Amino acid sequence: MALPEIDKLVGGSSAPSRTASARFSRLSRIRRIVYWPLVLVCAILIAYGLLICWSAVMVDPDYSFSRQLMGVALGLIVMVAFWAFDYRKLGNAYVALLIASVVLILSPHLPVIGVTTMGATSWINIGIQVQPGEFAKVTVVLFAASMLARYGGKLDDVREYAKSVALLLVPFLCIMTQPDLGTGLVYLFISAVVLVMGGAKLKYLLWTLALFIACIAAVFVIDEFLKYETADGTYEYRLLKQYQRSRLFVFMNQDNLGSTDEGYNLQQAMIAIGSGGMFGKGLGSATQSALGFLPEAPTDFVFCVLAEELGFAGVLLLLGLYAALITLCIKVAKECDNLFGMLIICAIVGMWLFQILENIGMCCGLMPITGIPLPFVSYGSSFMMVNFAMLGLIASVYMHENRLGKGV
Repeated sequence: MALPEIDKLVGGSSAPSRTASARFSRLSRIRRIVYWPLVLVCAILIAYGLLICWSAVMVDPDYSFSRQLMGVALGLIVMVAFWAFDYRKLGNAYVALLIASVVLILSPHLPVIGVTTMGATSWINIGIQVQPGEFAKVTVVLFAASMLARYGGKLDDVREYAKSVALLLVPFLCIMTQPDLGTGLVYLFISAVVLVMGGAKLKYLLWTLALFIACIAAVFVIDEFLKYETADGTYEYRLLKQYQRSRLFVFMNQDNLGSTDEGYNLQQAMIAIGSGGMFGKGLGSATQSALGFLPEAPTDFVFCVLAEELGFAGVLLLLGLYAALITLCIKVAKECDNLFGMLIICAIVGMWLFQILENIGMCCGLMPITGIPLPFVSYGSSFMMVNFAMLGLIASVYMHENRLGKGV
């Protein structure tokens, strides 16, 4: 065979090889950018949450499932934007992030756009009603992580610790002007997780916990002195709303649940959960919410709708998806070389865990009733967009700092 023919054969055999190599390189690059197990788990969780939310809102004209779908669509855009953004650029921007948090949280107090609903000034109307305190969760996470990352994982100076705690309390104090205790508790839990993971000394953390408990007790004692009698013979309190006190007392004493509105709500929630049995009554067959017994079914008590319709099996599926989500996020955090990125993921995981445990716990009578929604399941376009933003931040950390993503 002539040499040119041999060269032709060799050249012809190498072209497909180069094509295959290029395809493998592109596939490897995508794998380094996208953490596919997390994407799969999130996709299943979001679809499952939408199914439950659809069932919860279908019998309630006050809610619109199309609005929830709009929140998902906008959330996907927000997630991609955060994913593409290099989060490391915010590593030293804790002052700007704190200011952004304060502006967002206090914006409902602005005239014209501020909206007061059920005694809380938590919304703004800019053509559509949104809840800035929800969006502030993103800036609070970034602010807390950015501030604690400056100490390199070791916060052992008492003055710096006191300064950090004081700054972390600012978003909580701002949200209490609305007031929105549920969201405020989320801010506090984010701050606590970042302090622990940021290297604060154990004795400082214990002192802070003791002071926090003492402050709660002081609020109740002071409120007893500040209370005043109204015209109908009942008492009003200045520091805590009556419904907030009632929720706490119902949690501590569940012997007579029907005596207050909060006790009635908990009673109906527990009836809904218990009536679901092992496999539930079937999707769309929740009688407690359909007949109006279960209050705020698509938002605060959506877990009860799930338990009633799909039973213990449906609950186990949801808990399994949450466990997979948390586990995969922790894996990304452990493989992160950047302290700022690790603290971001820890703060997000802590926030989700607190919301999951509090929402499910309050439905079962294991936690006080609050207005804390269930991640990726509860109705609320603002809430859904924030959860997508958190996913975008985790994806950004994975892509830019995780060892699996290096070389991209």
